[in-house]
Amino acid sequence: MNTHTGPQAPRTPRSRRWAYALPLVSAMALVGCAAQRPPVPAEVSAPAPAWLAPVLPHQGDAQALADWWAGWQDPTLVAWIAKAQSLSPTLADARAQVAAKQRVLEDNLARIGNVRPEVILPPIHGPAWGYRSRARLSVRHVVRKGGVLVGFHEKRSSYVSDMRECPVLPARISNLLVPLRELVQGLSIRDRLPQIEVACGEDVDVLVLRILDPLSESDEVALRDFADVHGVWLWLQTGGPATARPFHPPQPPALDYALPEFGLRVPFGPTEFTQVNQAVNRMLVRRAIGLLDPQPGSRIADMFCGLGNFTLPIARRGASVLGMEGSEALVARAADNAARAGLSGRASFAVCNLFEIGAPDLAALGPFDGMLIDPPRDGALALVKALEGGPPKRIVYVSCNPATLARDAAVLVQVMGYRLRAAGVANMFPHTSHVESVACFER
Repeated sequence: MNTHTGPQAPRTPRSRRWAYALPLVSAMALVGCAAQRPPVPAEVSAPAPAWLAPVLPHQGDAQALADWWAGWQDPTLVAWIAKAQSLSPTLADARAQVAAKQRVLEDNLARIGNVRPEVILPPIHGPAWGYRSRARLSVRHVVRKGGVLVGFHEKRSSYVSDMRECPVLPARISNLLVPLRELVQGLSIRDRLPQIEVACGEDVDVLVLRILDPLSESDEVALRDFADVHGVWLWLQTGGPATARPFHPPQPPALDYALPEFGLRVPFGPTEFTQVNQAVNRMLVRRAIGLLDPQPGSRIADMFCGLGNFTLPIARRGASVLGMEGSEALVARAADNAARAGLSGRASFAVCNLFEIGAPDLAALGPFDGMLIDPPRDGALALVKALEGGPPKRIVYVSCNPATLARDAAVLVQVMGYRLRAAGVANMFPHTSHVESVACFER
């Protein structure tokens, strides 16, 4: 697979080499020729360039990597070093990453869906580093490593990376990795604390400690001291996500995120789903609402509404909106968020398994002028098939999986008679192969 003649990277199974190579090949095709190496950016020279420096400490032997880089200065070959799950694969810069992701989206739409957008939307960019406001850190007491490790799992591995910093986390959270190791090392239950979940809000950062055994009194004192010194809100989780409870301090600020363009603050629980990149989420909400163009008095459906990330902005625009979601807890949270925002008169919510919805179920809801669909990775096949009973004029589909978006787009265009008016990507997860996208359909 590798036609380059420079120093050889460690070999990986063919399926993994192809997974790493796909975004690279797509980016190269985009600039004209998949067989020709793209030019090395002017700022790249031996030793390894500045953009790669934050990644080096967590990829194994940094000196060996630097020596290899000095002998072969092609930034497009760096993907093989990315062992950490959150940093794979890394391309030369944000522009190359987004170009690759745009090509992946277009290729999936053409190959799987046999559809092409009439307009390619400008990509949505955000900060390249420090963007991740949500994270799940693994904790492992490893005697041969000298104590407790706190970090992400290595790629396709049960091993926890030996991390002392993480550039995709906000700096204030990255700076807590070593203190967290020291905290857990001193606990009586250090072998019974497998996970720390991070949730960052506008005014407070929450750490949810998953504990399998009760804390001792000295453990509780240590946790309170840690929260006070580092200015975080600690929660404890003894079972599933629903068991998470606040521990210390007793009265912190609300955990929420802002959608300032719509005058909204959206509260959420630290184990509830929210987008990990709040800067990109704000721009994605703006674009989705702009494409949907809800008008005062119009009736809109927000499918897979979660806690109201799109529902509340739609209602703020003056439309009447019905949010539907399979999780009772999220529906309750969304209804409470609407009430807090003074939008209960225009936003209503219902629990529904949208993976099993049929045409009669959807028809019973009455006609909609527009629909926003924001499903998980499995897509919304049952929902788009159910539209035959009364399809809305416009659909905006926000996707985290270009393959299922393409599959569903084929149904919308070839069966339901929609046109794919526009599509584009949002770089929600820089330095990963994750492709977030938005598409607009009309009939």
